[in-house]
Amino acid sequence: MTDQHGKLLIIDDDTPVRQSILTYLEDSGFDVIEAGDGPSGLKLFGEHSPDLVITDLRMPGMDGLSVIQKIQQQSPDTPVIVVSGAGVMGDVVDALRLGASDYLIKPIVDMEMLVHSVHKAVERRDLLRENRRYREQLETTNRELVENLRLLERDQMAGLQVQRRLLPKPLATPGGYSANHHIAPSLYLSGDFIDYAYIQRRYLAFYLADVSGHGASSAFVTIWLKHTVTRMVREEGLFGDEASFRDGANIMLQDINRELNETRLNHHMSLFVGVIDTHTGVLRYAVAGQLPMPILCVNGEAEYLEGQGKPAGIFKDAQWQVYERQLPEAFSLTCFSDGILELLKPPSLDEKEALLLTLMAKYGGSLKSIRAKLGVKDQTDTPDDIAIMTIARGQ
Repeated sequence: MTDQHGKLLIIDDDTPVRQSILTYLEDSGFDVIEAGDGPSGLKLFGEHSPDLVITDLRMPGMDGLSVIQKIQQQSPDTPVIVVSGAGVMGDVVDALRLGASDYLIKPIVDMEMLVHSVHKAVERRDLLRENRRYREQLETTNRELVENLRLLERDQMAGLQVQRRLLPKPLATPGGYSANHHIAPSLYLSGDFIDYAYIQRRYLAFYLADVSGHGASSAFVTIWLKHTVTRMVREEGLFGDEASFRDGANIMLQDINRELNETRLNHHMSLFVGVIDTHTGVLRYAVAGQLPMPILCVNGEAEYLEGQGKPAGIFKDAQWQVYERQLPEAFSLTCFSDGILELLKPPSLDEKEALLLTLMAKYGGSLKSIRAKLGVKDQTDTPDDIAIMTIARGQ
């Protein structure tokens, strides 16, 4: 017969019973080998590795229980069906405890019951093997995932250190102006970025950017932004003279917008760009989708700066209006990324902005007090990054 359903081993000292079972199983499409006692059966088992064993329990020399034990030791997956005579049910129970898949009572009147039992036992074995393979694959995948997560965490930590080194240190100018900041990423890396510089010993230029998205890809864009603006300041003289002071915020946003569109970084960003003439106290600024607007605090009162403008990186050939504000001798100007709104409990945007204004009027001034009153930690539990930048004088 051809091997249509697998190879079976029959072990039974009763030759007529063994032959009748063998004949029926071969006619049913199985490849069958036979043995008349336990030792011979185990020898054939080692040589042929059958898919299933059918064994009698009561045999001279080595009984069926010993056969089951030996098979389980050599191949725990191989199913064993017990064929037992009436009156030895205690042995059947012991056989099942040792791992037998099923038992049938001699004489087997309906051989189809045996065929059904064989199919069921082999299917169960195949299922157990498949489940074990799945478990092994899952364990391997989990180990690889854990290792990849460790590598990713190390990479993220390295990226965090790079990003932090790109951020400016607290700044103080001879004219009494100061600048400070804090960024709380929602992940290791942040899509928010802040920079400021004192240029030509006169102009205090600064910006807050919020790149779309989260994580590494957004953080890479902030690195690109730092490089781009630094090049504009050093090589192109941005914010270095009166003319650049007047329109520099618009020029900076146009260049960023053009490069974002041309390089197809697949990110856009909101920005607030400002520059203060520290000799005159005049602030000129441009708004690119910034929310909330910066808050100006003077003598215990707070107000949002006016202004609006399109985000950078979406619209080609966009222009930005440059606004002007005369600053008093003493003030604090605080810029937030929109992640700060996640910390405020009111449900609507208008209510959140009103609450933020109230809190800033009461506690605004120093970065430390703002962080304490708003509950901004080193890393946020909110879905969004949080960035705070303060520009102040006489505070």
